[in-house]
Amino acid sequence: MFDYKARRVKLYALMQERGIDLIFLPKHSADLDYLTGTERRVVTFGNVAYTHHWVAGAFLHPKSDPHFVLPRMIVEFDSPNGVDTNTTTVSESDDAFAKFSKVAKSFGQVKRIAVSARTWSETVINLMKVFPKAEIVNAEEVVNRLRRIKTADEIALMTRACHLVDGVLDNVKDKVILGTTELDLKSEINFQMNNLGSKTESFDTAVWSMGPKNSRDASDRRTSNPLIDGMGVSFDFGSVINGYCSDFGRTIYVGDPSAEYEKVYQLVMAAQAAGIAAVKPGVLASEVHKATRDVIVEGGYGDWFRHRTGHCIGLDVHELPYISEEDHTPLEVGMTFTIEPSVFWPGRVGVRVEDIIVVEENGGRKINEFTTELLAN
Repeated sequence: MFDYKARRVKLYALMQERGIDLIFLPKHSADLDYLTGTERRVVTFGNVAYTHHWVAGAFLHPKSDPHFVLPRMIVEFDSPNGVDTNTTTVSESDDAFAKFSKVAKSFGQVKRIAVSARTWSETVINLMKVFPKAEIVNAEEVVNRLRRIKTADEIALMTRACHLVDGVLDNVKDKVILGTTELDLKSEINFQMNNLGSKTESFDTAVWSMGPKNSRDASDRRTSNPLIDGMGVSFDFGSVINGYCSDFGRTIYVGDPSAEYEKVYQLVMAAQAAGIAAVKPGVLASEVHKATRDVIVEGGYGDWFRHRTGHCIGLDVHELPYISEEDHTPLEVGMTFTIEPSVFWPGRVGVRVEDIIVVEENGGRKINEFTTELLAN
């Protein structure tokens, strides 16, 4: 549904501005997906690699079509959309460096080559051997300039992903009761997401209780504990629709909410509302973070809002820029990012909310539709 050639034309213009002669993007990267439509595999816990895996990727040059270099095993068994005709296959017994080098040198003189930020170090080492005098720079600086601005079609896919998770929590919320385990809830969430059309979870689904009856922190996302009363159960999960991610969160109380929980809950929701109200084209990402954080600081819980306000999102669940104190990127129409304030105070109270916001001409619009009213079972 996307015009990948048009995306590459924009990329080549940015390359020319920055004096970049050639770009290498590794297989299974969102950058390569964005620019060529190459489908990524679902992430595994450990590396899945083949002989000569370091060659896997594609070279992009303004005067030619993308040229893929792939190990034979990827060509045979890991190319669900078929293999591009402009592909060099490297078999197990081949001289991988010789084949890789031949393709790389076919683009002529290279003074500056850009590689994705998460390219394998072995690939970078070999690129340095191929182009010993070339400067190697970070391709993310140019590709992200394109990826951070979503088109209407991209926003439509992200909207589907957001509404999918809204519906999943709506289906699950009444199961947040005594006797249900966190594992029960996590398993049900993952099943429903996949059953409703999500390719996979956009990150590891988390369900965890915090409150006065244990000293658990938000970093402890174990999922086997039964729910007990007097605790807030936080959710953090996301879906994937046609490669585009959602990232979503709420907290549901078990029992009759305490006065402090009610206070903190309303504080966190007010903080998110303040962050969304601060969103406008030209506003700095750090200013949205400050607007969000100030509400919780002024409410007396600033020490327990311990993370950034959010992050951009799209083909990756975490993308640049970040909605954080150190990121002074001006917001632009078409950016999509999370606003996810929280208060995580081990042994006392835990509340979080997370929605995706899209920047529009008149401000920020929340894509998710699930209620932010206090829910308790």
